[in-house]
Amino acid sequence: MYVYDVLKRPIMGEKADRLTDEFNQYVFEVDKRANKKMVKEAVEKVFDVHVVDVHIINMPPKTRRVGNRVSIRKPGWKKAIVTLAPGESLQIFEGV
Repeated sequence: MYVYDVLKRPIMGEKADRLTDEFNQYVFEVDKRANKKMVKEAVEKVFDVHVVDVHIINMPPKTRRVGNRVSIRKPGWKKAIVTLAPGESLQIFEGV
């Protein structure tokens, strides 16, 4: 799997912002087949930073109702919380 196939998109939100400010952690949506080692190598190669730790979370699929009888199922996905070395940051998150 290529490095750019592992990282799909950064996750932006209140909890992700708090993790960035307090713990120097960044949140990404990653490929379902990716593991911790792949995520660490991808972040280090793409952003040229040193990764200290990676946590992977499998997000379950969700079902929601549209109308009276129709239900839509959103697929499950995987997210990674990446901890960077002290003093380092990612440029895509700065100034947003």
